[in-house]
Amino acid sequence: MSDVRATHQFARISATKVRPFADLIRGRTADQGLLALAYEPNRGARMIEAVLRSAIANAEDRGVRNPGRLVISEARVDGGPMFKRVQARARGMANLIRRRTSHIHVAVSAPELG
Repeated sequence: MSDVRATHQFARISATKVRPFADLIRGRTADQGLLALAYEPNRGARMIEAVLRSAIANAEDRGVRNPGRLVISEARVDGGPMFKRVQARARGMANLIRRRTSHIHVAVSAPELG
């Protein structure tokens, strides 16, 4: 079986805030990944948890018998486009505010037997 994927594109959170949670679950089974994310009190953990649940549901839809034993083969967070705003500063200057977005990708695959 090939990898089953799920993505959340244009997530309204910076990629640097979500990447540690992608590193946390990469290589674990689906059940272990969900359990690890459940105890993290961060918004980024909730977002990657939702994408992981979606990938597991996609695998179930394709006929995987035991979705809890799936291995998280890919968990990566890429930077998305930025909303750029200008903030007025003293003496006629301006600062650029970058509202960052990210693309969250999770792929699960069946473990190899033997």
